[in-house]
Amino acid sequence: MRIDFPRSGRDGWTRWLPSWRQSLAAVAVALIAGAVSFVVAYAVVSVPSPSDLASAQATTIYFNDGKTVIARVADANRTSIPLTEVPDGVQKAVLAAEDRDFYDHGGFSASAIVRAAWNNFRGGATQGGSTITQQYAKNAYLTQDRTISRKAKELLLAVKLSQTRSKERILEDYLNTIYFGRGAYGIEAASEAYFGKPASQLSTAEGAVLASLIRSPAGYAPEDNKDRLVGRFRYVLDGMVYKGWLSQKRRDRQRFPVIVAKGKGNRLSGDTGFMVDMVRKEMATLGFNEDQIARGGYRITTTFDQGAMAAARRAVDDKQPQSGTKGLRIGLAAVQPGTGAVLAIYGGDDYLKDQFNNATMGLVQAGSTFKPFALAAALEQGVTLYDRFTGINGTTFTFDGFQPYKVYNEDFASYGPSISLLTATSQSVNTAYVDLEKKITPEAVVDSAVRAGIPSDTAGLNAGPTTVLGTSSPHTIDMATAYATFAARGLRASPFVVIKVQGANGGVLYQKRPEVTRAYEEGIAADVTTALQRVVTSGTGFAAQSLGEPSAGKTGTTNSNLSAWYVGYIPEVSAAVSMARSSPSGGLLSLRGAGGLSRVNGGSYPARIWTEFVRNYLDYLASQQVPRVTLPPAFTNGGNRTGSPRPTRSALPTPTASSTPAPKPSSSPTVAPTVAPTPTSTPPP
Repeated sequence: MRIDFPRSGRDGWTRWLPSWRQSLAAVAVALIAGAVSFVVAYAVVSVPSPSDLASAQATTIYFNDGKTVIARVADANRTSIPLTEVPDGVQKAVLAAEDRDFYDHGGFSASAIVRAAWNNFRGGATQGGSTITQQYAKNAYLTQDRTISRKAKELLLAVKLSQTRSKERILEDYLNTIYFGRGAYGIEAASEAYFGKPASQLSTAEGAVLASLIRSPAGYAPEDNKDRLVGRFRYVLDGMVYKGWLSQKRRDRQRFPVIVAKGKGNRLSGDTGFMVDMVRKEMATLGFNEDQIARGGYRITTTFDQGAMAAARRAVDDKQPQSGTKGLRIGLAAVQPGTGAVLAIYGGDDYLKDQFNNATMGLVQAGSTFKPFALAAALEQGVTLYDRFTGINGTTFTFDGFQPYKVYNEDFASYGPSISLLTATSQSVNTAYVDLEKKITPEAVVDSAVRAGIPSDTAGLNAGPTTVLGTSSPHTIDMATAYATFAARGLRASPFVVIKVQGANGGVLYQKRPEVTRAYEEGIAADVTTALQRVVTSGTGFAAQSLGEPSAGKTGTTNSNLSAWYVGYIPEVSAAVSMARSSPSGGLLSLRGAGGLSRVNGGSYPARIWTEFVRNYLDYLASQQVPRVTLPPAFTNGGNRTGSPRPTRSALPTPTASSTPAPKPSSSPTVAPTVAPTPTSTPPP
């Protein structure tokens, strides 16, 4: 078939003009080619899984009930929620702001595209003409470049999304990925950032504010452009009325809501940051890296008990010194005996002001709180609580390999040439305990301390004449852990804060298996408990009597009053309280003058804080109807010890499933800074 072109029978340039038949055929061919190209492109293009950025979710850290949120941790602040948790009024506000015909079109709006193109051609403000489906396709799968090829792919994806996913699914995904400003991706994070509450509690007016921000989070930022935001807010509400989603009467009642100040809702303030930091570090030891934590959407259940944390905070606030507090550092750690679960910590007043955790990072000399480790070692060697040692002040002792060592008691008090070990413990007599140490060897004291739970690499933990008097510097949490061994009748449990890690889909990635070993025979631990109960009933720990029930504990104070301790336990909890004062350069200063006292002993503020904490915690347990655990019986029959059944324990975390290890971390956790004292010769009780 011959095509008549150029056309015969015509002269000049007109012979190059196609006939109407030729024009119609060309248009038909172009349309067919375009249709074929679209079909091919539609078939070829796939709907991929959202990019890592779009699917990244905040990791949520919970208290030990697995329900109450401690904090959310994220690289991009994002937490996905189902559409059912977004109030209908909030959904409609978003549609009124961004895509009023969302439920009527097939993924794109031809009229909106033409309108945006005409506006751009005339030199007006750049418009995208994108529907919610297109915006979601662009945010989840594509680059943000404004190119023809990217726009074409956006249209194809939008159409395919509309064909393969329900409108509800598209809207849900959109609400979980769109950026609202203040670092918040998704409606849940935005609700927290602007109104300090979850999206499920948003009002229609609050939803209209968030919907107004989508178009330009910076351009409508309430702290910089509130007037513009209010105007956009009104536009959204009027759009809801226009679409029949809001009555005019209800519209007239809507008022611009109060927005929380930027940064005021920081979830790391107060105690929260200390807990989160401990969780991060333990997760690293379990093989989870920072990127996984920030973007993996994990659910981390911790050992932290909400009631115990509140009890610790209230105890320190109520019982700490009110004067002479410059540079004062107070640390508190509470561990559950028998499991090692860290129930509470007090690391400082506010993590945002000072990230140094006094419960886990501070190093101060233990003083006489170290004596129970020597007591346990002596009992193992056949010494009884009624064996006698010297109480004469200023006694000089000689240890192999060391210079003669002259020992003084607190206030230079003398207790006579022969006192029982029970009395030496209750009155914290230095000379008697150094006499005991000489009998059993300093190495036995170190070994006992390590078995109880004091790390072997603790600063100053060396075998020598002063070991028994606590010249080493453990962390507060180490002392709580070690005394928990006595409370658990000789069973040492390694401390931990992570009970369980679940993935974003709910699958269990890690389950804690308690690490429990026997450090002492039950009878040995029971004798230690008997002696430490005497410290409370008739010794230096008398302040704990105000608890109104049996407890066991030990005071500790060091030379120059550089630190003061109280460590004690009841069956439910072992807790340690340390006090020290740091200089601007990080060294330690004397505690003298704190609270108006010329000398801060372990039996003063530390014992008061400990007692108040335990009282508050027991009140909380009673309010939760948690059954009590009785103190184990003591064995004090001159070394002929007999066992007895271990009391039933209402363990808070009961992780019994075997752990599923995660991949090992590529690098070791960062070592935290410490405040370490200079060892002194003879710490007082």
